[in-house]
Amino acid sequence: MSDIHTLFVREQTVLGRAPLVPEIALQLATEVTPLWQATEATLACAGLPPPFWAFAWPGGQALARLLLDQPEWVKGRSVLDFAAGGGIAGIAAAKAGATIVAVNEIDDFALAAIRLNAAANRVTLDVVDRDLLATPAAGDQVILCGDVCYERPMAERVLAWLAASVAKGAVALVADPGRAYLPRTGLEEVACYDVPTSLDLENRTLMTTKVYRFLTL
Repeated sequence: MSDIHTLFVREQTVLGRAPLVPEIALQLATEVTPLWQATEATLACAGLPPPFWAFAWPGGQALARLLLDQPEWVKGRSVLDFAAGGGIAGIAAAKAGATIVAVNEIDDFALAAIRLNAAANRVTLDVVDRDLLATPAAGDQVILCGDVCYERPMAERVLAWLAASVAKGAVALVADPGRAYLPRTGLEEVACYDVPTSLDLENRTLMTTKVYRFLTL
């Protein structure tokens, strides 16, 4: 991650707020920013990965809302926000009183956005920029996963990693708006939210998004 990535995020987004979590400021792509207008083909030609970090996806918003409303999930605990995007769930964990919040991404643009978003919200996040799926998380951690079940290969890897982490004693919270590869068993629902969304991102303007405690595969 370099100053080039930070400059790109600043130029392509605006500081805004997600509808379900107005307490948290985020660098977001909106109708007035160049990134919103860029097509996938345009980004590919420029050698840029899809800008998942530039949007507040329903899963991340739901996790953040849960933690701000029920801080006992993370207060005084170590937290890992996995595949964090722009870091909304990790920021919420820090605001809710987590002692240490590690935020994981492997996209340099996402890492730049996370650092900018942490600064905007005056929280401290430990940024982890490597693939964590080879090793289960520490048993004392709370793991946050939002919107990770939209593609089969990714979902299978993440769910196996979560199962191994939970077996070691970690608590895993998974937020999902009904993606195709969310498992049908091994989940305990802990919250449900109707998250406003854009038709440019989703197939409807309101996504019912549930937060589950992951128990087992």
